[in-house]
Parts: sequence; C-alpha cells; structure tokens
Amino acid sequence: MTQATGSPSPRGAAVGRGIGIGLMYGLWKPRVLGAWRVPASGPVILAVNHSHNIDGPMLMGTAPRPVHFLIKKEAFVGPLDPFLRGIGQLKVDRTTADRTAITHALGVLENGGALGIFPEGTRGEGDFASLRAGLAYFAVRSGAPIVPVAVLGSTERRGRLISALPPLRSRVDVVFGDAFDAQEGARSSDKGGGGRRAGGRRTRKALDEATVRIKARLTAHLDEARRFTGRQVRLE
Repeated sequence: MTQATGSPSPRGAAVGRGIGIGLMYGLWKPRVLGAWRVPASGPVILAVNHSHNIDGPMLMGTAPRPVHFLIKKEAFVGPLDPFLRGIGQLKVDRTTADRTAITHALGVLENGGALGIFPEGTRGEGDFASLRAGLAYFAVRSGAPIVPVAVLGSTERRGRLISALPPLRSRVDVVFGDAFDAQEGARSSDKGGGGRRAGGRRTRKALDEATVRIKARLTAHLDEARRFTGRQVRLE
C-alpha cells in the first residue's frame, strides 16, 4: 500500500518501538497481558488511559506493533521536536481542530498502521471519565477497530531518585482488551450508511452516540483490568 502524503514514517515508528523496548524494560518491569488481542496487521486504534507521563512510552515499548501517537504540541520543544517527529509521532494542537494532525492520523490508518490515542485528551485520573469525540471521529471515519489498553501501576508510588517517575525496576501492568468496532451496537437505521455520513457529512449525533458506546467499552475493560491485576489507577 502506498504511503499517504504527509503521514509519519512507519520506519521511524519502528525505531521508536525499539527505543521504547530498551527504555521501558531497562528501567521498569512491564507485565504485558493480552498483547495477542492487537490485530497483527491492518489499521488499528489503541485507546490508552492516561494518568502518568510514561504511559505513552510504556505502550510504545510493550505493544506488539509500532505505534504512532497523537502527542500534545507542548511536548515538541527543543531537541524533543525532531526526535519525536523522527520516531513517527504526531504533533497535535489540542486547543483547535488541528487539520494537519487529523490528516496525518488518518494517513497512518489508511496505510494500515497503529494509531495511539489518549481519548481523555490529557493526563488526568486515567479512568476514561471524560472522553472526547476525537477517538470516535477517527474510528468512524477510518473504520479501524479500537483496542482498549489499561496502563496500571505507573502512579502507585514515587521513585526515590526521580520523584516524578515510578520507582526504578517497579512493575507496571499493560493490559490489552478485545478489539471492537465503534459502530458496534449502533441502531440498524444508522448502519445503512455505516453510521459515517449523512447527506455527505458526518453527523455530530452519530459521533456522540459512538462516543457513548466507546466509553462504555473502555470503562468496562479498565474495570476488568483492575480486578485481574489488583491494581488501581490514581494520582498522588
């Protein structure tokens, strides 16, 4: 498949995955559960809870495929700017409808890549309580399945050397859930057009309804991951 113009480099994301593996397994002890649930090929969206700054790098280092993450533009400062771009990550302005970021993210999916999204939009309680419509838009527009991911344990304790990070060599659980379609559960009348277009336009109602369904699936996965691992997500 031909790479869409402006899409971030798949090779760069593969390099980023290699760096993530080295750092995450070198500094901590990730326990990865359910990675087999991530489709081995084709477009997929990894929807990750976000309670700590290492959640993104942790997923990059533990996912079975290279991931292109949508990352806030504030992180692209100084030498981090060319580095993040070089490893295939996408800069997004969260204060507006960033058309460039949207185009690049859709390009990742069009080319059969894995797109990483923090559906809460920013770091918070990590419980999927405040879902934004961006995840629904990408899923509905592309038709890519969503895989829920719970990163647990990154906020349980502060490190002694660097208090902003979890203790070195501590365990962090990364739990992948079953892939699902954002249109799953939609009313049959919506499915006539795939729930994606109405009169040539994507409807706000369709996206809002998809967001509600997605939130229910993500929250259920997080609850199950907490029960299975005995972990809780919390900020100190």
